[in-house]
Amino acid sequence: MIATRSPRLVGLALGAALTCTALAGPAFAQTQVRVAMTAADIPDVTGAPDQGYEGYRFVGYTLYDALVNWDLSSSDVAADIRDGLATEWAVDPENDARWIFTLREGVTFHDGCEWNADSALWNFARVMDETAPQYNTRHASWGGSAVTSIESIDKVDDYTIAFNTKGPNSLFPYELAGFFLISNCALEALGNDYVEYAKHPYGTGPYVFDSIVPRERLVLAKNEDYWDADRVPKHDQLVLLPMPEASTRAAALLSGQVDWVEAPSPDTIPQLEGAGMQIVKVPYPHNWNYQIRLDEGPFSDLRVRQAANYAINRDEMVEFLQGVAEPAYQRLITTQPWYGAPEEYLYDPEKATALLEEAGCMPCKIRVAISTSGSGQMQPLPMNELVKEYLDTVGFEVELVPMDWNALLGLYLGGAATSGFDALNVSLAPIDPVQAIVKINTAGNMQNWGGYYDEEVEAWADQALAEFDGPARDALLTQINEKATANANEVFIVHDLNPRALSPKLSGFVQAQSWFQDLTPVVVNP
Repeated sequence: MIATRSPRLVGLALGAALTCTALAGPAFAQTQVRVAMTAADIPDVTGAPDQGYEGYRFVGYTLYDALVNWDLSSSDVAADIRDGLATEWAVDPENDARWIFTLREGVTFHDGCEWNADSALWNFARVMDETAPQYNTRHASWGGSAVTSIESIDKVDDYTIAFNTKGPNSLFPYELAGFFLISNCALEALGNDYVEYAKHPYGTGPYVFDSIVPRERLVLAKNEDYWDADRVPKHDQLVLLPMPEASTRAAALLSGQVDWVEAPSPDTIPQLEGAGMQIVKVPYPHNWNYQIRLDEGPFSDLRVRQAANYAINRDEMVEFLQGVAEPAYQRLITTQPWYGAPEEYLYDPEKATALLEEAGCMPCKIRVAISTSGSGQMQPLPMNELVKEYLDTVGFEVELVPMDWNALLGLYLGGAATSGFDALNVSLAPIDPVQAIVKINTAGNMQNWGGYYDEEVEAWADQALAEFDGPARDALLTQINEKATANANEVFIVHDLNPRALSPKLSGFVQAQSWFQDLTPVVVNP
């Protein structure tokens, strides 16, 4: 395989090599943080990450910035948004369907291209304007959820833009936190060829592209000129390695091939701890659950949905996972402000069987799509076998259909109606009220895979989006969450504790209550 290397960095590397030769002094070893990901391949590097949120974590928020970034500096509270390539934003006082964003001045992309209002509008056109030369269908599919509420965008001046939304949207800034901005200069110079751009992508993030070997490794280098001086990486390189097998990741860490392992298998944690590795875990907005089809099939009956939830022995599942998860009785975790006091479906297999008999679905045959690995999927094969055991015991007849993670994501993005399945096991990220409550519980949104619909919930969602008073809006969001949970519109199973295993030579990492993490503070000690 041929490695692709950024031309800019090739020049820098050559210059550095000549300097070292001229000085004839000792070479200084670069510090590397080598990460074993759960992904089976390198996530897309062009500004539209795939491989689930692992792609966002290791490629999106490293190479790129969004207008609105996440504050990942604390492990004590659920992460919230902060300034990114926009320094501030506010609703137009004369129009509550118009948001004014002030852009950060003095920022350039890694190739020297200037960041300004023109590059911002160019970036949104790449997913919104099918007539634009930079429009890309894959990027449009990826970025669709970030722009669905945008009617149009205006340039106010060189560092101010205005978003005209399709209606009042008090939560709009959250929708922009995962929309990455790429260099318009670089793509235009390549004739808007995204395949070529993937060989040398340019963002504004804390890392710059160094080299890539598909399916093997991605090397990113420290961006010495990053606009946020506090987040210039404390190491020289970040090396990302796809390793979908948990046992392979653990072996690589124990042998010194990597310094950081995502999602260590629970049964390897004692061995890793015994070898001096750091095991880091913290609650975060995460759902390991079943999304279920609600428009037809067994789960269109509330009694069947309730039966599935009563069938799950969550405490036993947590014990099986050796404590790296928490029981889930709804989508949210308790530190999120919209948790409320919803109905809890406690383990009751007898009640589950009675409900299936009452619904006339015995045996109740369901077909479930699952993955063999993937971002946030924890240990999907043994966990799904245990869920199947719980469900089969009370009267379900479960067929598990394993597939590659990206294939499963494709089914999720396509919606339930054309999937051929009654349920999917796609771990979700209820990281903000837009995704966690509004879009997942209302019609016409990709996040609402199963087609959940409730007139009262629809009305509350509209009211919440039009409510700019925080406490009043939170009360409406809490009502939505409580009712959706009572309606059992998913099979709730566990929340992950986001375990990672780190080499003892790494320090400085603060694990945020988020799917995303800030790797820049990590120090590599001798």
